[in-house]
Amino acid sequence: MAAQNQKKTDRKLKFKASEYIVYPAHGVGKIVDIEEQEIAGAKLELYVIDFDKEKMRLRVPTGKCETVGMRKLADKDTVDQALKTLKGRARVRRTMWSRRAQEYEAKINSGDLISVAEVVRDLYRSDRQPEQSYSERQLYEAALDRMAREIAAVRKADEPDAISEIEEVLEKSAQRQSKDAEAEPEAEKAA
Repeated sequence: MAAQNQKKTDRKLKFKASEYIVYPAHGVGKIVDIEEQEIAGAKLELYVIDFDKEKMRLRVPTGKCETVGMRKLADKDTVDQALKTLKGRARVRRTMWSRRAQEYEAKINSGDLISVAEVVRDLYRSDRQPEQSYSERQLYEAALDRMAREIAAVRKADEPDAISEIEEVLEKSAQRQSKDAEAEPEAEKAA
């Protein structure tokens, strides 16, 4: 009887046990169990999600997963789009750092891989560029980590490999952009 109830439960649920998901505020996690608990006299069905890197376990009511923005891992096309986003020019607005930091934080916690890629692109500094402030570096590393963990989970690869791939794309893009910037003044002189 319990197995039959479990099958009924699995059919109506959006996620299954042992599936990787993205929880916007924490990144990639793995659903380790779907359990029922009685809280304040009401029975609640909960996803039990482990976030290994943070050594954290989260319980999310199955009915609230959409409201909190929990989603399946990105597909390969979205990963490719995110990597393509890294190749674009950084779009740094000329506003106060505190305002930009809030916007970056919101993008990181949105759970959207493309938005996280935009933060990584905008905060990346190559060796030839000036140093970042501590808070810029913290946001960059948080976004890089969030992006790398999802790419690694989608590709079933190691996280360090995903970080290397992201940084390689960023470095190539920075080199290309600096060559383009050097070529512009020469083109203007010739004209």
